[in-house]
Amino acid sequence: MKTIGMIGGMSWESSIEYYRITNQRVREKLGGLHSAKSVMVSVDFAEIEVLQSSGRWDEATQMMVDAALQVQRGGADFLMICTNTMHRMAEEVRAALQIPLLHIADATAARVKQTGMTKIGLLGTRFTMEEDFYCGRLESLHGLQVLVPNAAGRGLVHRVIYDELVLGQTKPASRAEFARIISQMQAEGAQGVILGCTEIGLLVKQGDVDLPLFDTTRIHAEAAVDAALGELDLS
Repeated sequence: MKTIGMIGGMSWESSIEYYRITNQRVREKLGGLHSAKSVMVSVDFAEIEVLQSSGRWDEATQMMVDAALQVQRGGADFLMICTNTMHRMAEEVRAALQIPLLHIADATAARVKQTGMTKIGLLGTRFTMEEDFYCGRLESLHGLQVLVPNAAGRGLVHRVIYDELVLGQTKPASRAEFARIISQMQAEGAQGVILGCTEIGLLVKQGDVDLPLFDTTRIHAEAAVDAALGELDLS
């Protein structure tokens, strides 16, 4: 079994889910007392959020590179950045490493394409929904058509992520608003919705909406186990 490397803490609420899912998945596949081999470097999200909100992406990139190198030195065989937004600097991180990077958008796109869907909704931080590093990758590399909420919807989703979900708060009123936004995307032709922030799956479950949901936290973590067990080639 290969050792999974993770950069966590963005936020630790979803990092817990990564650790839980990877270990549960290994036990499901191998049985008995098996668990995942992993190395995690957890950052202080308060420091990251300041850099994000002030547009200091070069400094944020250096923090991610430094954390990635720590993970590599810890003996990881490949790396996961356990957040969608910080894949904004995925290529810079990849270039600094001697181990592969398992990109969250690639793992998610593969799962979407297995269903035959081609038009997909995306919820996430404003950065993920509005910048090209994520939507562009889904469209240009994977051939998916991506829908995002309107400006008001994007603002609401972003606010709920930063003001509630990363603090461990899951409010029924916010769940209802997310369901309403997903219903709007369905009316616009979305065949499913990517939960493109690793905390959204803590708020919105499949039973809350009609459209199929693609929880990036679970998808990314399960892909990591497949890679660790030699069932997914990262070369």
